[in-house]
Amino acid sequence: MSVISRGFGGGHRNGGGARIPPGQYETRDFPVLSTGPTPQVDRSKWALNVTDLEGAVTRWTWPDLMRAPSEKFTVDIHCVTKWSMLKTTWRGVRVSALLGDLAGEAEYALVRCYGGYTTNLPLSDLVDRDAWIAYEYEGDNLKAPHGGPARLLVPHLYLWKSAKWINGIELHVDDQPGFWEALGYHGYGDPWLEQRYAGD
Repeated sequence: MSVISRGFGGGHRNGGGARIPPGQYETRDFPVLSTGPTPQVDRSKWALNVTDLEGAVTRWTWPDLMRAPSEKFTVDIHCVTKWSMLKTTWRGVRVSALLGDLAGEAEYALVRCYGGYTTNLPLSDLVDRDAWIAYEYEGDNLKAPHGGPARLLVPHLYLWKSAKWINGIELHVDDQPGFWEALGYHGYGDPWLEQRYAGD
């Protein structure tokens, strides 16, 4: 049995104009792609553990997340499997608000998820650009197939960097490859530069 969900395929191209990165096509459906079974995480048991450079852990529970300043935002998202969705609307908490002074001298983050998925990002992409822990999609609670109860959302990178079912952010001085990066995907994943695979 494959560890990759259906949906890693092409589609028709249409008029997305300048908002669609090279090699992408627009879809109005939200494909469900994952590398294994969908974790079912109850909000009462959900937690996000932020581990700093010294190994100290700051734990955010669901009530903590709900007390943090949130915002509604609309962004375009782009999957490495070549689909894009325009004007998707979410609610969440900025990662920069959750990290606060914990970032210290860290340069990179390794994101961990329920189910074992990981991905890596430069820390500046989480704190100096738009990045959220999102828990609502189009006005409703984020459903498990799309990463609920909460997922990372980093819309300026391919969607595999926007880890579903997030439960940890580890801060590092050096880059640590995640799941897809260790299997040959690009370390950064800029859709406008078509950084799909190592060497792109």
